[in-house]
Amino acid sequence: MKQQVSRKATLLEAMIPIICLGLFLGIGIFMYGSSPHVPLVGAAAIAGAIGVYRLGFEWSELESSMFDSIKMAMQAILIIMIIGILIGTWIISGVVQSMIYWGLKVISPNIFLVASVIVCSIVSLATGSSWSTMGTVGVALLGIGQSLGIPTGLVAGSIISGAYFGDKLSPLSETTNLAPAMAGTDLFTHIKYMLYSTIPSLIIVLVIFGIMGMKYSGQELDISQIQLISNTLESSYNTLSPLLLIAPIAVIVLVMLKVPAIPGLIGGALIGVVIAVFFQGQDMGAILEAATNGYVSATGVESVDMLLSKGGLMNMMSTVSLTICALGLGGILEKTGMLEAIASSILKAAKGVFGTVLCTMLTCTFTNIIAGEQYLSIVIPGRMYSEEFKKRGIHPKMLSRALEDSGTLSSPLIPWNTCGAYIAGTLGVSAFVYAPYALLNLINPLVSLAMIAFNYKVARIDDNKEEDLKMCEKAN
Repeated sequence: MKQQVSRKATLLEAMIPIICLGLFLGIGIFMYGSSPHVPLVGAAAIAGAIGVYRLGFEWSELESSMFDSIKMAMQAILIIMIIGILIGTWIISGVVQSMIYWGLKVISPNIFLVASVIVCSIVSLATGSSWSTMGTVGVALLGIGQSLGIPTGLVAGSIISGAYFGDKLSPLSETTNLAPAMAGTDLFTHIKYMLYSTIPSLIIVLVIFGIMGMKYSGQELDISQIQLISNTLESSYNTLSPLLLIAPIAVIVLVMLKVPAIPGLIGGALIGVVIAVFFQGQDMGAILEAATNGYVSATGVESVDMLLSKGGLMNMMSTVSLTICALGLGGILEKTGMLEAIASSILKAAKGVFGTVLCTMLTCTFTNIIAGEQYLSIVIPGRMYSEEFKKRGIHPKMLSRALEDSGTLSSPLIPWNTCGAYIAGTLGVSAFVYAPYALLNLINPLVSLAMIAFNYKVARIDDNKEEDLKMCEKAN
């Protein structure tokens, strides 16, 4: 039998599943209030049909690419599941309640948003993980912010801003290591160059959140509501001792010691189990139920019960399935060359350094929207554009920074992206709600582009420098 010959997609062919995805998402989410799961599957089916019947791919090839794409994010999927267990054990053990209880005593509304950004920045820098930061201190900060009467989306935005500041700059972060590897530069050159745009962005963010916080400091603080929450927590649990904070501290220390994320988070969950037994007197059946299906608070105070009824492995399954659906679509689009066709057409319009970087950032963001995975949004554009940056005499560290400014920072703004789905599952806040307040993620790319527009810290290849020549060799 004659073997079928396949070809890569043209731009027109590539746009068909993209347009369909937009239509499906618009109809499903905005008209019927559905989740993005089925629209993603529908777009994947259309992309697969084009790949088989139009482009000549065997279904087995597309299926294999889907599996490879899902495998790339398998660690992220496992972390999502473990975070569900961790949150369940930390709530039944009183760890989260302790963070909320003591936080309410020391944090006031006028400094809360700024403090939230700074705390999450420090933790994320130390751990290299925005996910661990949001799944631990982020959960507690969200509870404190809600208790202080600050809108949930605004609180989540401050948490995400700080978490991604640290993730973006930490040498322990996977994306911080991945971006320079794809661009052809080294880790610390990449981090140092990002500082020029990321530090000013953080300052702007802190100023804006400081001004927003003043709005709440000027209002009459509902002390009675805070006292109600504090008293309810204190009366509902055996102890809310600061000793319970050993659980989040232990997770931070484990990651700083370069213990991999999965065993580190499992260790944090096990500490929660021990605390639940010895400090709260919980039996193992209740602990396993909280770890599996989540903790159900029954204090009788609605605000507290809504705050604490969360967590559990099974409650993360919607997030896991959404991740798998998005990655399956991304695998088909990459294998058939649809992503490449769209990105290549974008780059043709790029003029000069500004245009090249802008197109790279748009491609990364577009890949995040379509493929649903931030690793793909760094790997694919990084591989595609490294040679083009060399040809245009642009230093590889410009590419690595662009990959992070867009690929890393845009991922939590997209509801069906692995990061957006994780945040929704962990903090219980939709990307549609928190995205306008994730200020660092919105401002940092604009600051980077403004610097290029004003020709500030624009790095070009100097043929007289041996270091730059070596960088370019890596970019090939």
